Amino acid sequence: MAAANTAAAALTKNGLLKTHHRRHLLHCFWMRICTKHSLPDPPITASKNIGDHLAEQSKWRSIFPSSFFRRTKQFEFSAPSLITSTFSFRKSSSSRKSRFVAWYLGMLQTRPVSTKSITSAFIYTAADLSSQTIMGENSEGYDLVRTLRMAGYGLLIIGPSLHYWFNFVSRVFPKRDIMSTFKKMALGQTVYGPTVTAIFFSVNAALQGENGYEIVARLKRDLIPTLISGVMYWPLCDFITFKFIPLHLQPLVSNSFSYLWTVYLTYMASLEKASAS
Repeated sequence: MAAANTAAAALTKNGLLKTHHRRHLLHCFWMRICTKHSLPDPPITASKNIGDHLAEQSKWRSIFPSSFFRRTKQFEFSAPSLITSTFSFRKSSSSRKSRFVAWYLGMLQTRPVSTKSITSAFIYTAADLSSQTIMGENSEGYDLVRTLRMAGYGLLIIGPSLHYWFNFVSRVFPKRDIMSTFKKMALGQTVYGPTVTAIFFSVNAALQGENGYEIVARLKRDLIPTLISGVMYWPLCDFITFKFIPLHLQPLVSNSFSYLWTVYLTYMASLEKASAS
């Protein structure tokens, strides 16, 4: 009877060992699968032993499926790539702008007159469209003929004249001190400004079909008020241009300042023709 009990106990112990061994193998297999698709496990602190760490890890894996950890890991890899792609886009955009600036400066050196003339044409086109928008004159569509006149004026008159004018002023007053700057400003307000303004009103009126008497009447009505407005606008712009801007960039800066001025100038030019009487 004792021998039978001993044999039964041995078999029971052997079965328990096999069951424990199978459970250990299944646990190791499950851990190998889960660790392929999960985030790295947090480090084990000194206050936890291996058994506690494995029990806590099994608890969290039973709550969250492996797909959760897989998606989290994918997000970890996709976020840096998103930042990298954004940085690459900004870098390429900045590189394109730098190449454009370098190309434009090169064109100013090799073909200064044509480059400044085309720049003036673009600025006068944008200014006239802005003027029509502000004044509400586009209810029936933009007056593209008027815009074409402004572009032609910038291309054929303002662009070339600015190039030769700034070169002339820099030869007459080569220094860039305060006194030379004020002399250049005075010369511009008394010679260049009135001349190009009178040409602008005359050419624009002639292209609209006005005769000589009507052109003279327009000049008498509009030229003096326009020059007074110019005295209030241009001195500060001319001071910045002559004092701080290199010679080859002065026409570009002057054209940039002339954007707002041209909005006003095109408005004055669009007024009804004056009576020749």
